[in-house]
Amino acid sequence: MSLRLRSAPISSAPVGHRRISRTWLRAGALALVLAGAGISSPALVHLHAQSISGFTTERAEAQLTCEARLMELPSPRRFRMHLERLSAEPNPAGTEANRRVADYLAEVMEASGLRVDRYPYDLYMPSPESAHSTRVELVTPIRKPLNLQEYILEEDPFSAHPDLGPGWNAYSGSGDVTGQVIYANYGRLEDFRELEAMGVDVAGKIVIARYGGNFRGYKARFAEERGAAGLLIYTDPADGGYTSGLTYPEGPFANESGIQRGSVLTPLGGDPLTPHGPALPLDHPDTPDRLDPSEVNLLTIPVTPLPYGSAVEILQRMTGQPVPPGWQGGLPFTYRITGGPELTVRLRVDQPLGFVRATNIIGVMEGTEFPDEWIIVGSHFDAWTFGATDPNSGSAMLLELADALARLAREGCAPRRTIMIAHWDAEEYGILGSIEWVRQLEEELNAGAVAYINADAAATGRTFGAAASPSLKTTILEAARAAPHPDEGVGSVFDHFQDRFPHADEPPIRTLGGGSDHVGFVTYIGVPSASLTMSSPTPIYHSIYDSFAWYERFADPEFVSGPTLAILDGIIAMRLANADILPYDVARYASDLEEHMVALQARAQDLGTVVDLAPLEEARGRLAAAATAFSEARESYLNRGGHGADAEINRHLMGLERAFIYSRGLQEQPLSRSLYVAPDPFSGYASWPLPGLRYEVETGLADWDAWLSRTVASVDELTRRIEAVTRILADS
Repeated sequence: MSLRLRSAPISSAPVGHRRISRTWLRAGALALVLAGAGISSPALVHLHAQSISGFTTERAEAQLTCEARLMELPSPRRFRMHLERLSAEPNPAGTEANRRVADYLAEVMEASGLRVDRYPYDLYMPSPESAHSTRVELVTPIRKPLNLQEYILEEDPFSAHPDLGPGWNAYSGSGDVTGQVIYANYGRLEDFRELEAMGVDVAGKIVIARYGGNFRGYKARFAEERGAAGLLIYTDPADGGYTSGLTYPEGPFANESGIQRGSVLTPLGGDPLTPHGPALPLDHPDTPDRLDPSEVNLLTIPVTPLPYGSAVEILQRMTGQPVPPGWQGGLPFTYRITGGPELTVRLRVDQPLGFVRATNIIGVMEGTEFPDEWIIVGSHFDAWTFGATDPNSGSAMLLELADALARLAREGCAPRRTIMIAHWDAEEYGILGSIEWVRQLEEELNAGAVAYINADAAATGRTFGAAASPSLKTTILEAARAAPHPDEGVGSVFDHFQDRFPHADEPPIRTLGGGSDHVGFVTYIGVPSASLTMSSPTPIYHSIYDSFAWYERFADPEFVSGPTLAILDGIIAMRLANADILPYDVARYASDLEEHMVALQARAQDLGTVVDLAPLEEARGRLAAAATAFSEARESYLNRGGHGADAEINRHLMGLERAFIYSRGLQEQPLSRSLYVAPDPFSGYASWPLPGLRYEVETGLADWDAWLSRTVASVDELTRRIEAVTRILADS
């Protein structure tokens, strides 16, 4: 039995009507206050010129008044204060420092007026102390231990913190191996296949590969599958080092000692011993039966990261054939495929796994009318070291958002639906905390989740970017038109976004991929999701230099990205929470699907494969017609004043995205169940639209007909659900 969020009893209809009447009367009073304070111009006037989907005219006026007030609340000073506090000490999951961060997040949200719920789990994972049990050294032609920790820099006092340790990769296998060396470029599947085509056998060898191109766990998995004895992963200077510009501390780029830590758990997605349910604490009455570790396909070979200042000691001594085009990195010599028999390297990793407590911290602002309908905005809070950019820029932004929403509620702008501010634990080890929460509350989320907005490492600069489910794209763009950009004279966030794509009808919002906490929501249970950022490059990713000192100099010296994103996320959350009819852009399903089909056909042609998408195109045509009819019916319903069947309509709308869920899971990805989108199973990060079909294209079409049938059926099911909502709209 799952634990449920505490919530007040749902009020009867008459009470609900009285409550909302008082709420929005207070919003009207707030408009008078704002006007008296001079806030009506330009903020309120600008907002009233905006179009917002899903609202009747009456409710839209109150909504825009509340949004005008929201724009006055997030503060660069407070965002800076939160960020400095959150990134004061290294806080990997499972440490006392991480518990202190969790307590701070809870205390700030409680002080703002949110209820805070904690969700603990006992996860099978390594302890950060494992970092101190790793060793890499040259054995021949000379004995030389290699550095595994960043330099202490006078310009960055954080770099001398006593709790810092060497770089490491969580979920590495344990072992002590010595062998010859093979260079595998980025360690992608195509790189290993090219080695095989060249006749290079990695069995028994230590593979060295550079970061980039795929999730590090797949580098390790591909090496292990081919018999490698171990894997070294390094950050090449061509990928964010000195070839890009001045290195830290003189500039922002990775210096020769910078190390990218990270998990190699593959595939990402939850506690490895509890694949079928939440990893509730061992002493919980409903704790699940856990697999024996021997039953789990965890890595067995040792893996560890290196800085390029150490990798050069290996690479410059390699004597084999030169690398093919595209494999040369940024170090000043010719890269080679093999090291030769004279070069041997020792790699030792001792990384025991055990049960570690991780706890999600959820701030809850309960809805006044529909408390069981949830808009969730979240970021993880565990970090590899200080995590100033990743994740704490997002966490600090969420604290500003929580405070702003709480103040708005006290002033008469309480949300109709519940808004949650979620801080996830143990994301860095493999998206663990959020996946366990989704599993624990799957029933409640299926019934009432409106949307999930991710904020991982979200506030690091002034450039807006987004990836989202089709249904949320219009809401995001409308909110971006309302949110002011921090640069003087630029206009809105949308204006700045559009200026980067001057020849496009609208700036592009990408399709969601993998690698962060949205994965469980969008690919496991089908909740419309998005990832929004105000960003700049962060080449110190997962190193000790991801510190407040680096952030203050090179990311956002004025600390405006957090408040800007808090306003934008706040507008989106409030519109989803207060809309009469949920503003899902149903037509985008059809138009985006068409783009994905074109891309899939092009990929098949690149691989010399012929596929027939005619049945899917016919289903897409039916979907497009249904979406057009729905959009017209919703507009007509709202123009008539709405309210007649709002609750029933919205209940149906929340089920639309779930039409893509295939309960048995995708090929080799049982935790990815969406037939619309999933992470690339061969890289981990990239987005795969139509993933069942894409997998067949990539692997030879052995089961193409079955996956085409499933995909067509999911599109037709979405069409049926849209048509059912349209009938309710027309009859109300």
